[in-house]
Amino acid sequence: MKNILIFITLCTITGCNIHRGSDIPWNNGTWVDLTLDFEESTTYWPTNVTFSHDTVSYGINDKGYFYSSFCYAAEEHGGTHFDAPLHFTENGRSIEQIVPEEFTGEGICVDVSEKALSDRDYLASVQDFRDWEQKHGTIPDRVIVLLRTGFGRFWGDPLKYTGTLKTGSAGVKELHFPGLDPEAAEWLVKERNIKAFGLDTPSIDRGQSTEFMTHRILFSHNITAYENIAHLELVPPRNFYVVAAPMKIKGGSGAPLRLLVWIPEE
Repeated sequence: MKNILIFITLCTITGCNIHRGSDIPWNNGTWVDLTLDFEESTTYWPTNVTFSHDTVSYGINDKGYFYSSFCYAAEEHGGTHFDAPLHFTENGRSIEQIVPEEFTGEGICVDVSEKALSDRDYLASVQDFRDWEQKHGTIPDRVIVLLRTGFGRFWGDPLKYTGTLKTGSAGVKELHFPGLDPEAAEWLVKERNIKAFGLDTPSIDRGQSTEFMTHRILFSHNITAYENIAHLELVPPRNFYVVAAPMKIKGGSGAPLRLLVWIPEE
């Protein structure tokens, strides 16, 4: 009952319309957390400072009761995180300028893992999305698109996940992981009018990108993005609801993200 009330509340707040002509039992289902833990081993871009979490106080204090408090530090873009348009668009919107309706909505999950796991530099193409549509129907308007490359299984092994163990510019040159083809990004924006895009790698552009055109295309059209998503193998191709709640950093180009999906029982 608690999950049902949460879901109804979300729909009331956001005005969601996810019952698209099929008898989906939205009153029964499961929340799945697609967020990776933030810890000192969390993967960040080779030029970034990694996450830290230090103890300020922990234990029984001088008044006789337990108290704990910690200090954390992190760059915006690392671990499971949210990209705002400001990240690659001059005068683009920062985190606090994005309205709540953009953080939630119907989702689809496109699986290209077979191709990506055989080619670390794979670019998800327009044809991949057309193939998905052949099986599952036209991508809905204002949907949140999640792309499963299969690289989430390598989390915890930085060499397999990113292609390098080096830091700094030397590490950037050795990055090898899949991403979204800029042509596909353009198609998703202009032909399908998506709301947001996310995937299970460190960047929506593949590791060897130097121009970051996928970022630039999506953000110039005010589309937000999620990177380093966990557990996409648990997400069905469609008929689920996304809640993407980033830390509200004023002026932020990105932020740590708690990413959840509601998957109804069938």
